[in-house]
Amino acid sequence: MELVPLPRWRIGAATVGFVLLTVGATLWTRTASGRTLLMQVASRTPSSERAPDSVRIRVQVLNGTKTRGLARRATTMLRDRGFDVVEVGTVTSTRDTTLVLDLSGHPDWAKRIARALAPARIETRRDSSRYLDISVVLGTTWRPPAEPLHP
Repeated sequence: MELVPLPRWRIGAATVGFVLLTVGATLWTRTASGRTLLMQVASRTPSSERAPDSVRIRVQVLNGTKTRGLARRATTMLRDRGFDVVEVGTVTSTRDTTLVLDLSGHPDWAKRIARALAPARIETRRDSSRYLDISVVLGTTWRPPAEPLHP
């Protein structure tokens, strides 16, 4: 039996296929299940969540990352969707996941903002002494939407 050398393109295609298969298997085994991976990908798609009509929701947006201008981008996005961002700033500590704090006892408002800034976690911390309804601390997992702001 005579050995015939394979063309280079077949060797390259086989190598690429092997690498893709290995990476794909690694991604699936690093998550709890295939569902989790799909849910993470779906949560990164930008939501078109808007503020309710005729309601003023006062929001504070804080950058909890090392990415400059992230709070400004989130502010623009939230304002485009009807939220009243009254304060923008930066915190010294960094965080992975965006945190939405419900300060006024309106969980529906917090859920709307969390969906707009997905993936995000919601906590309730009643604070009647502040003029804010919601406070947001952006995490490194939040990415600004790809579409242009100010339609």
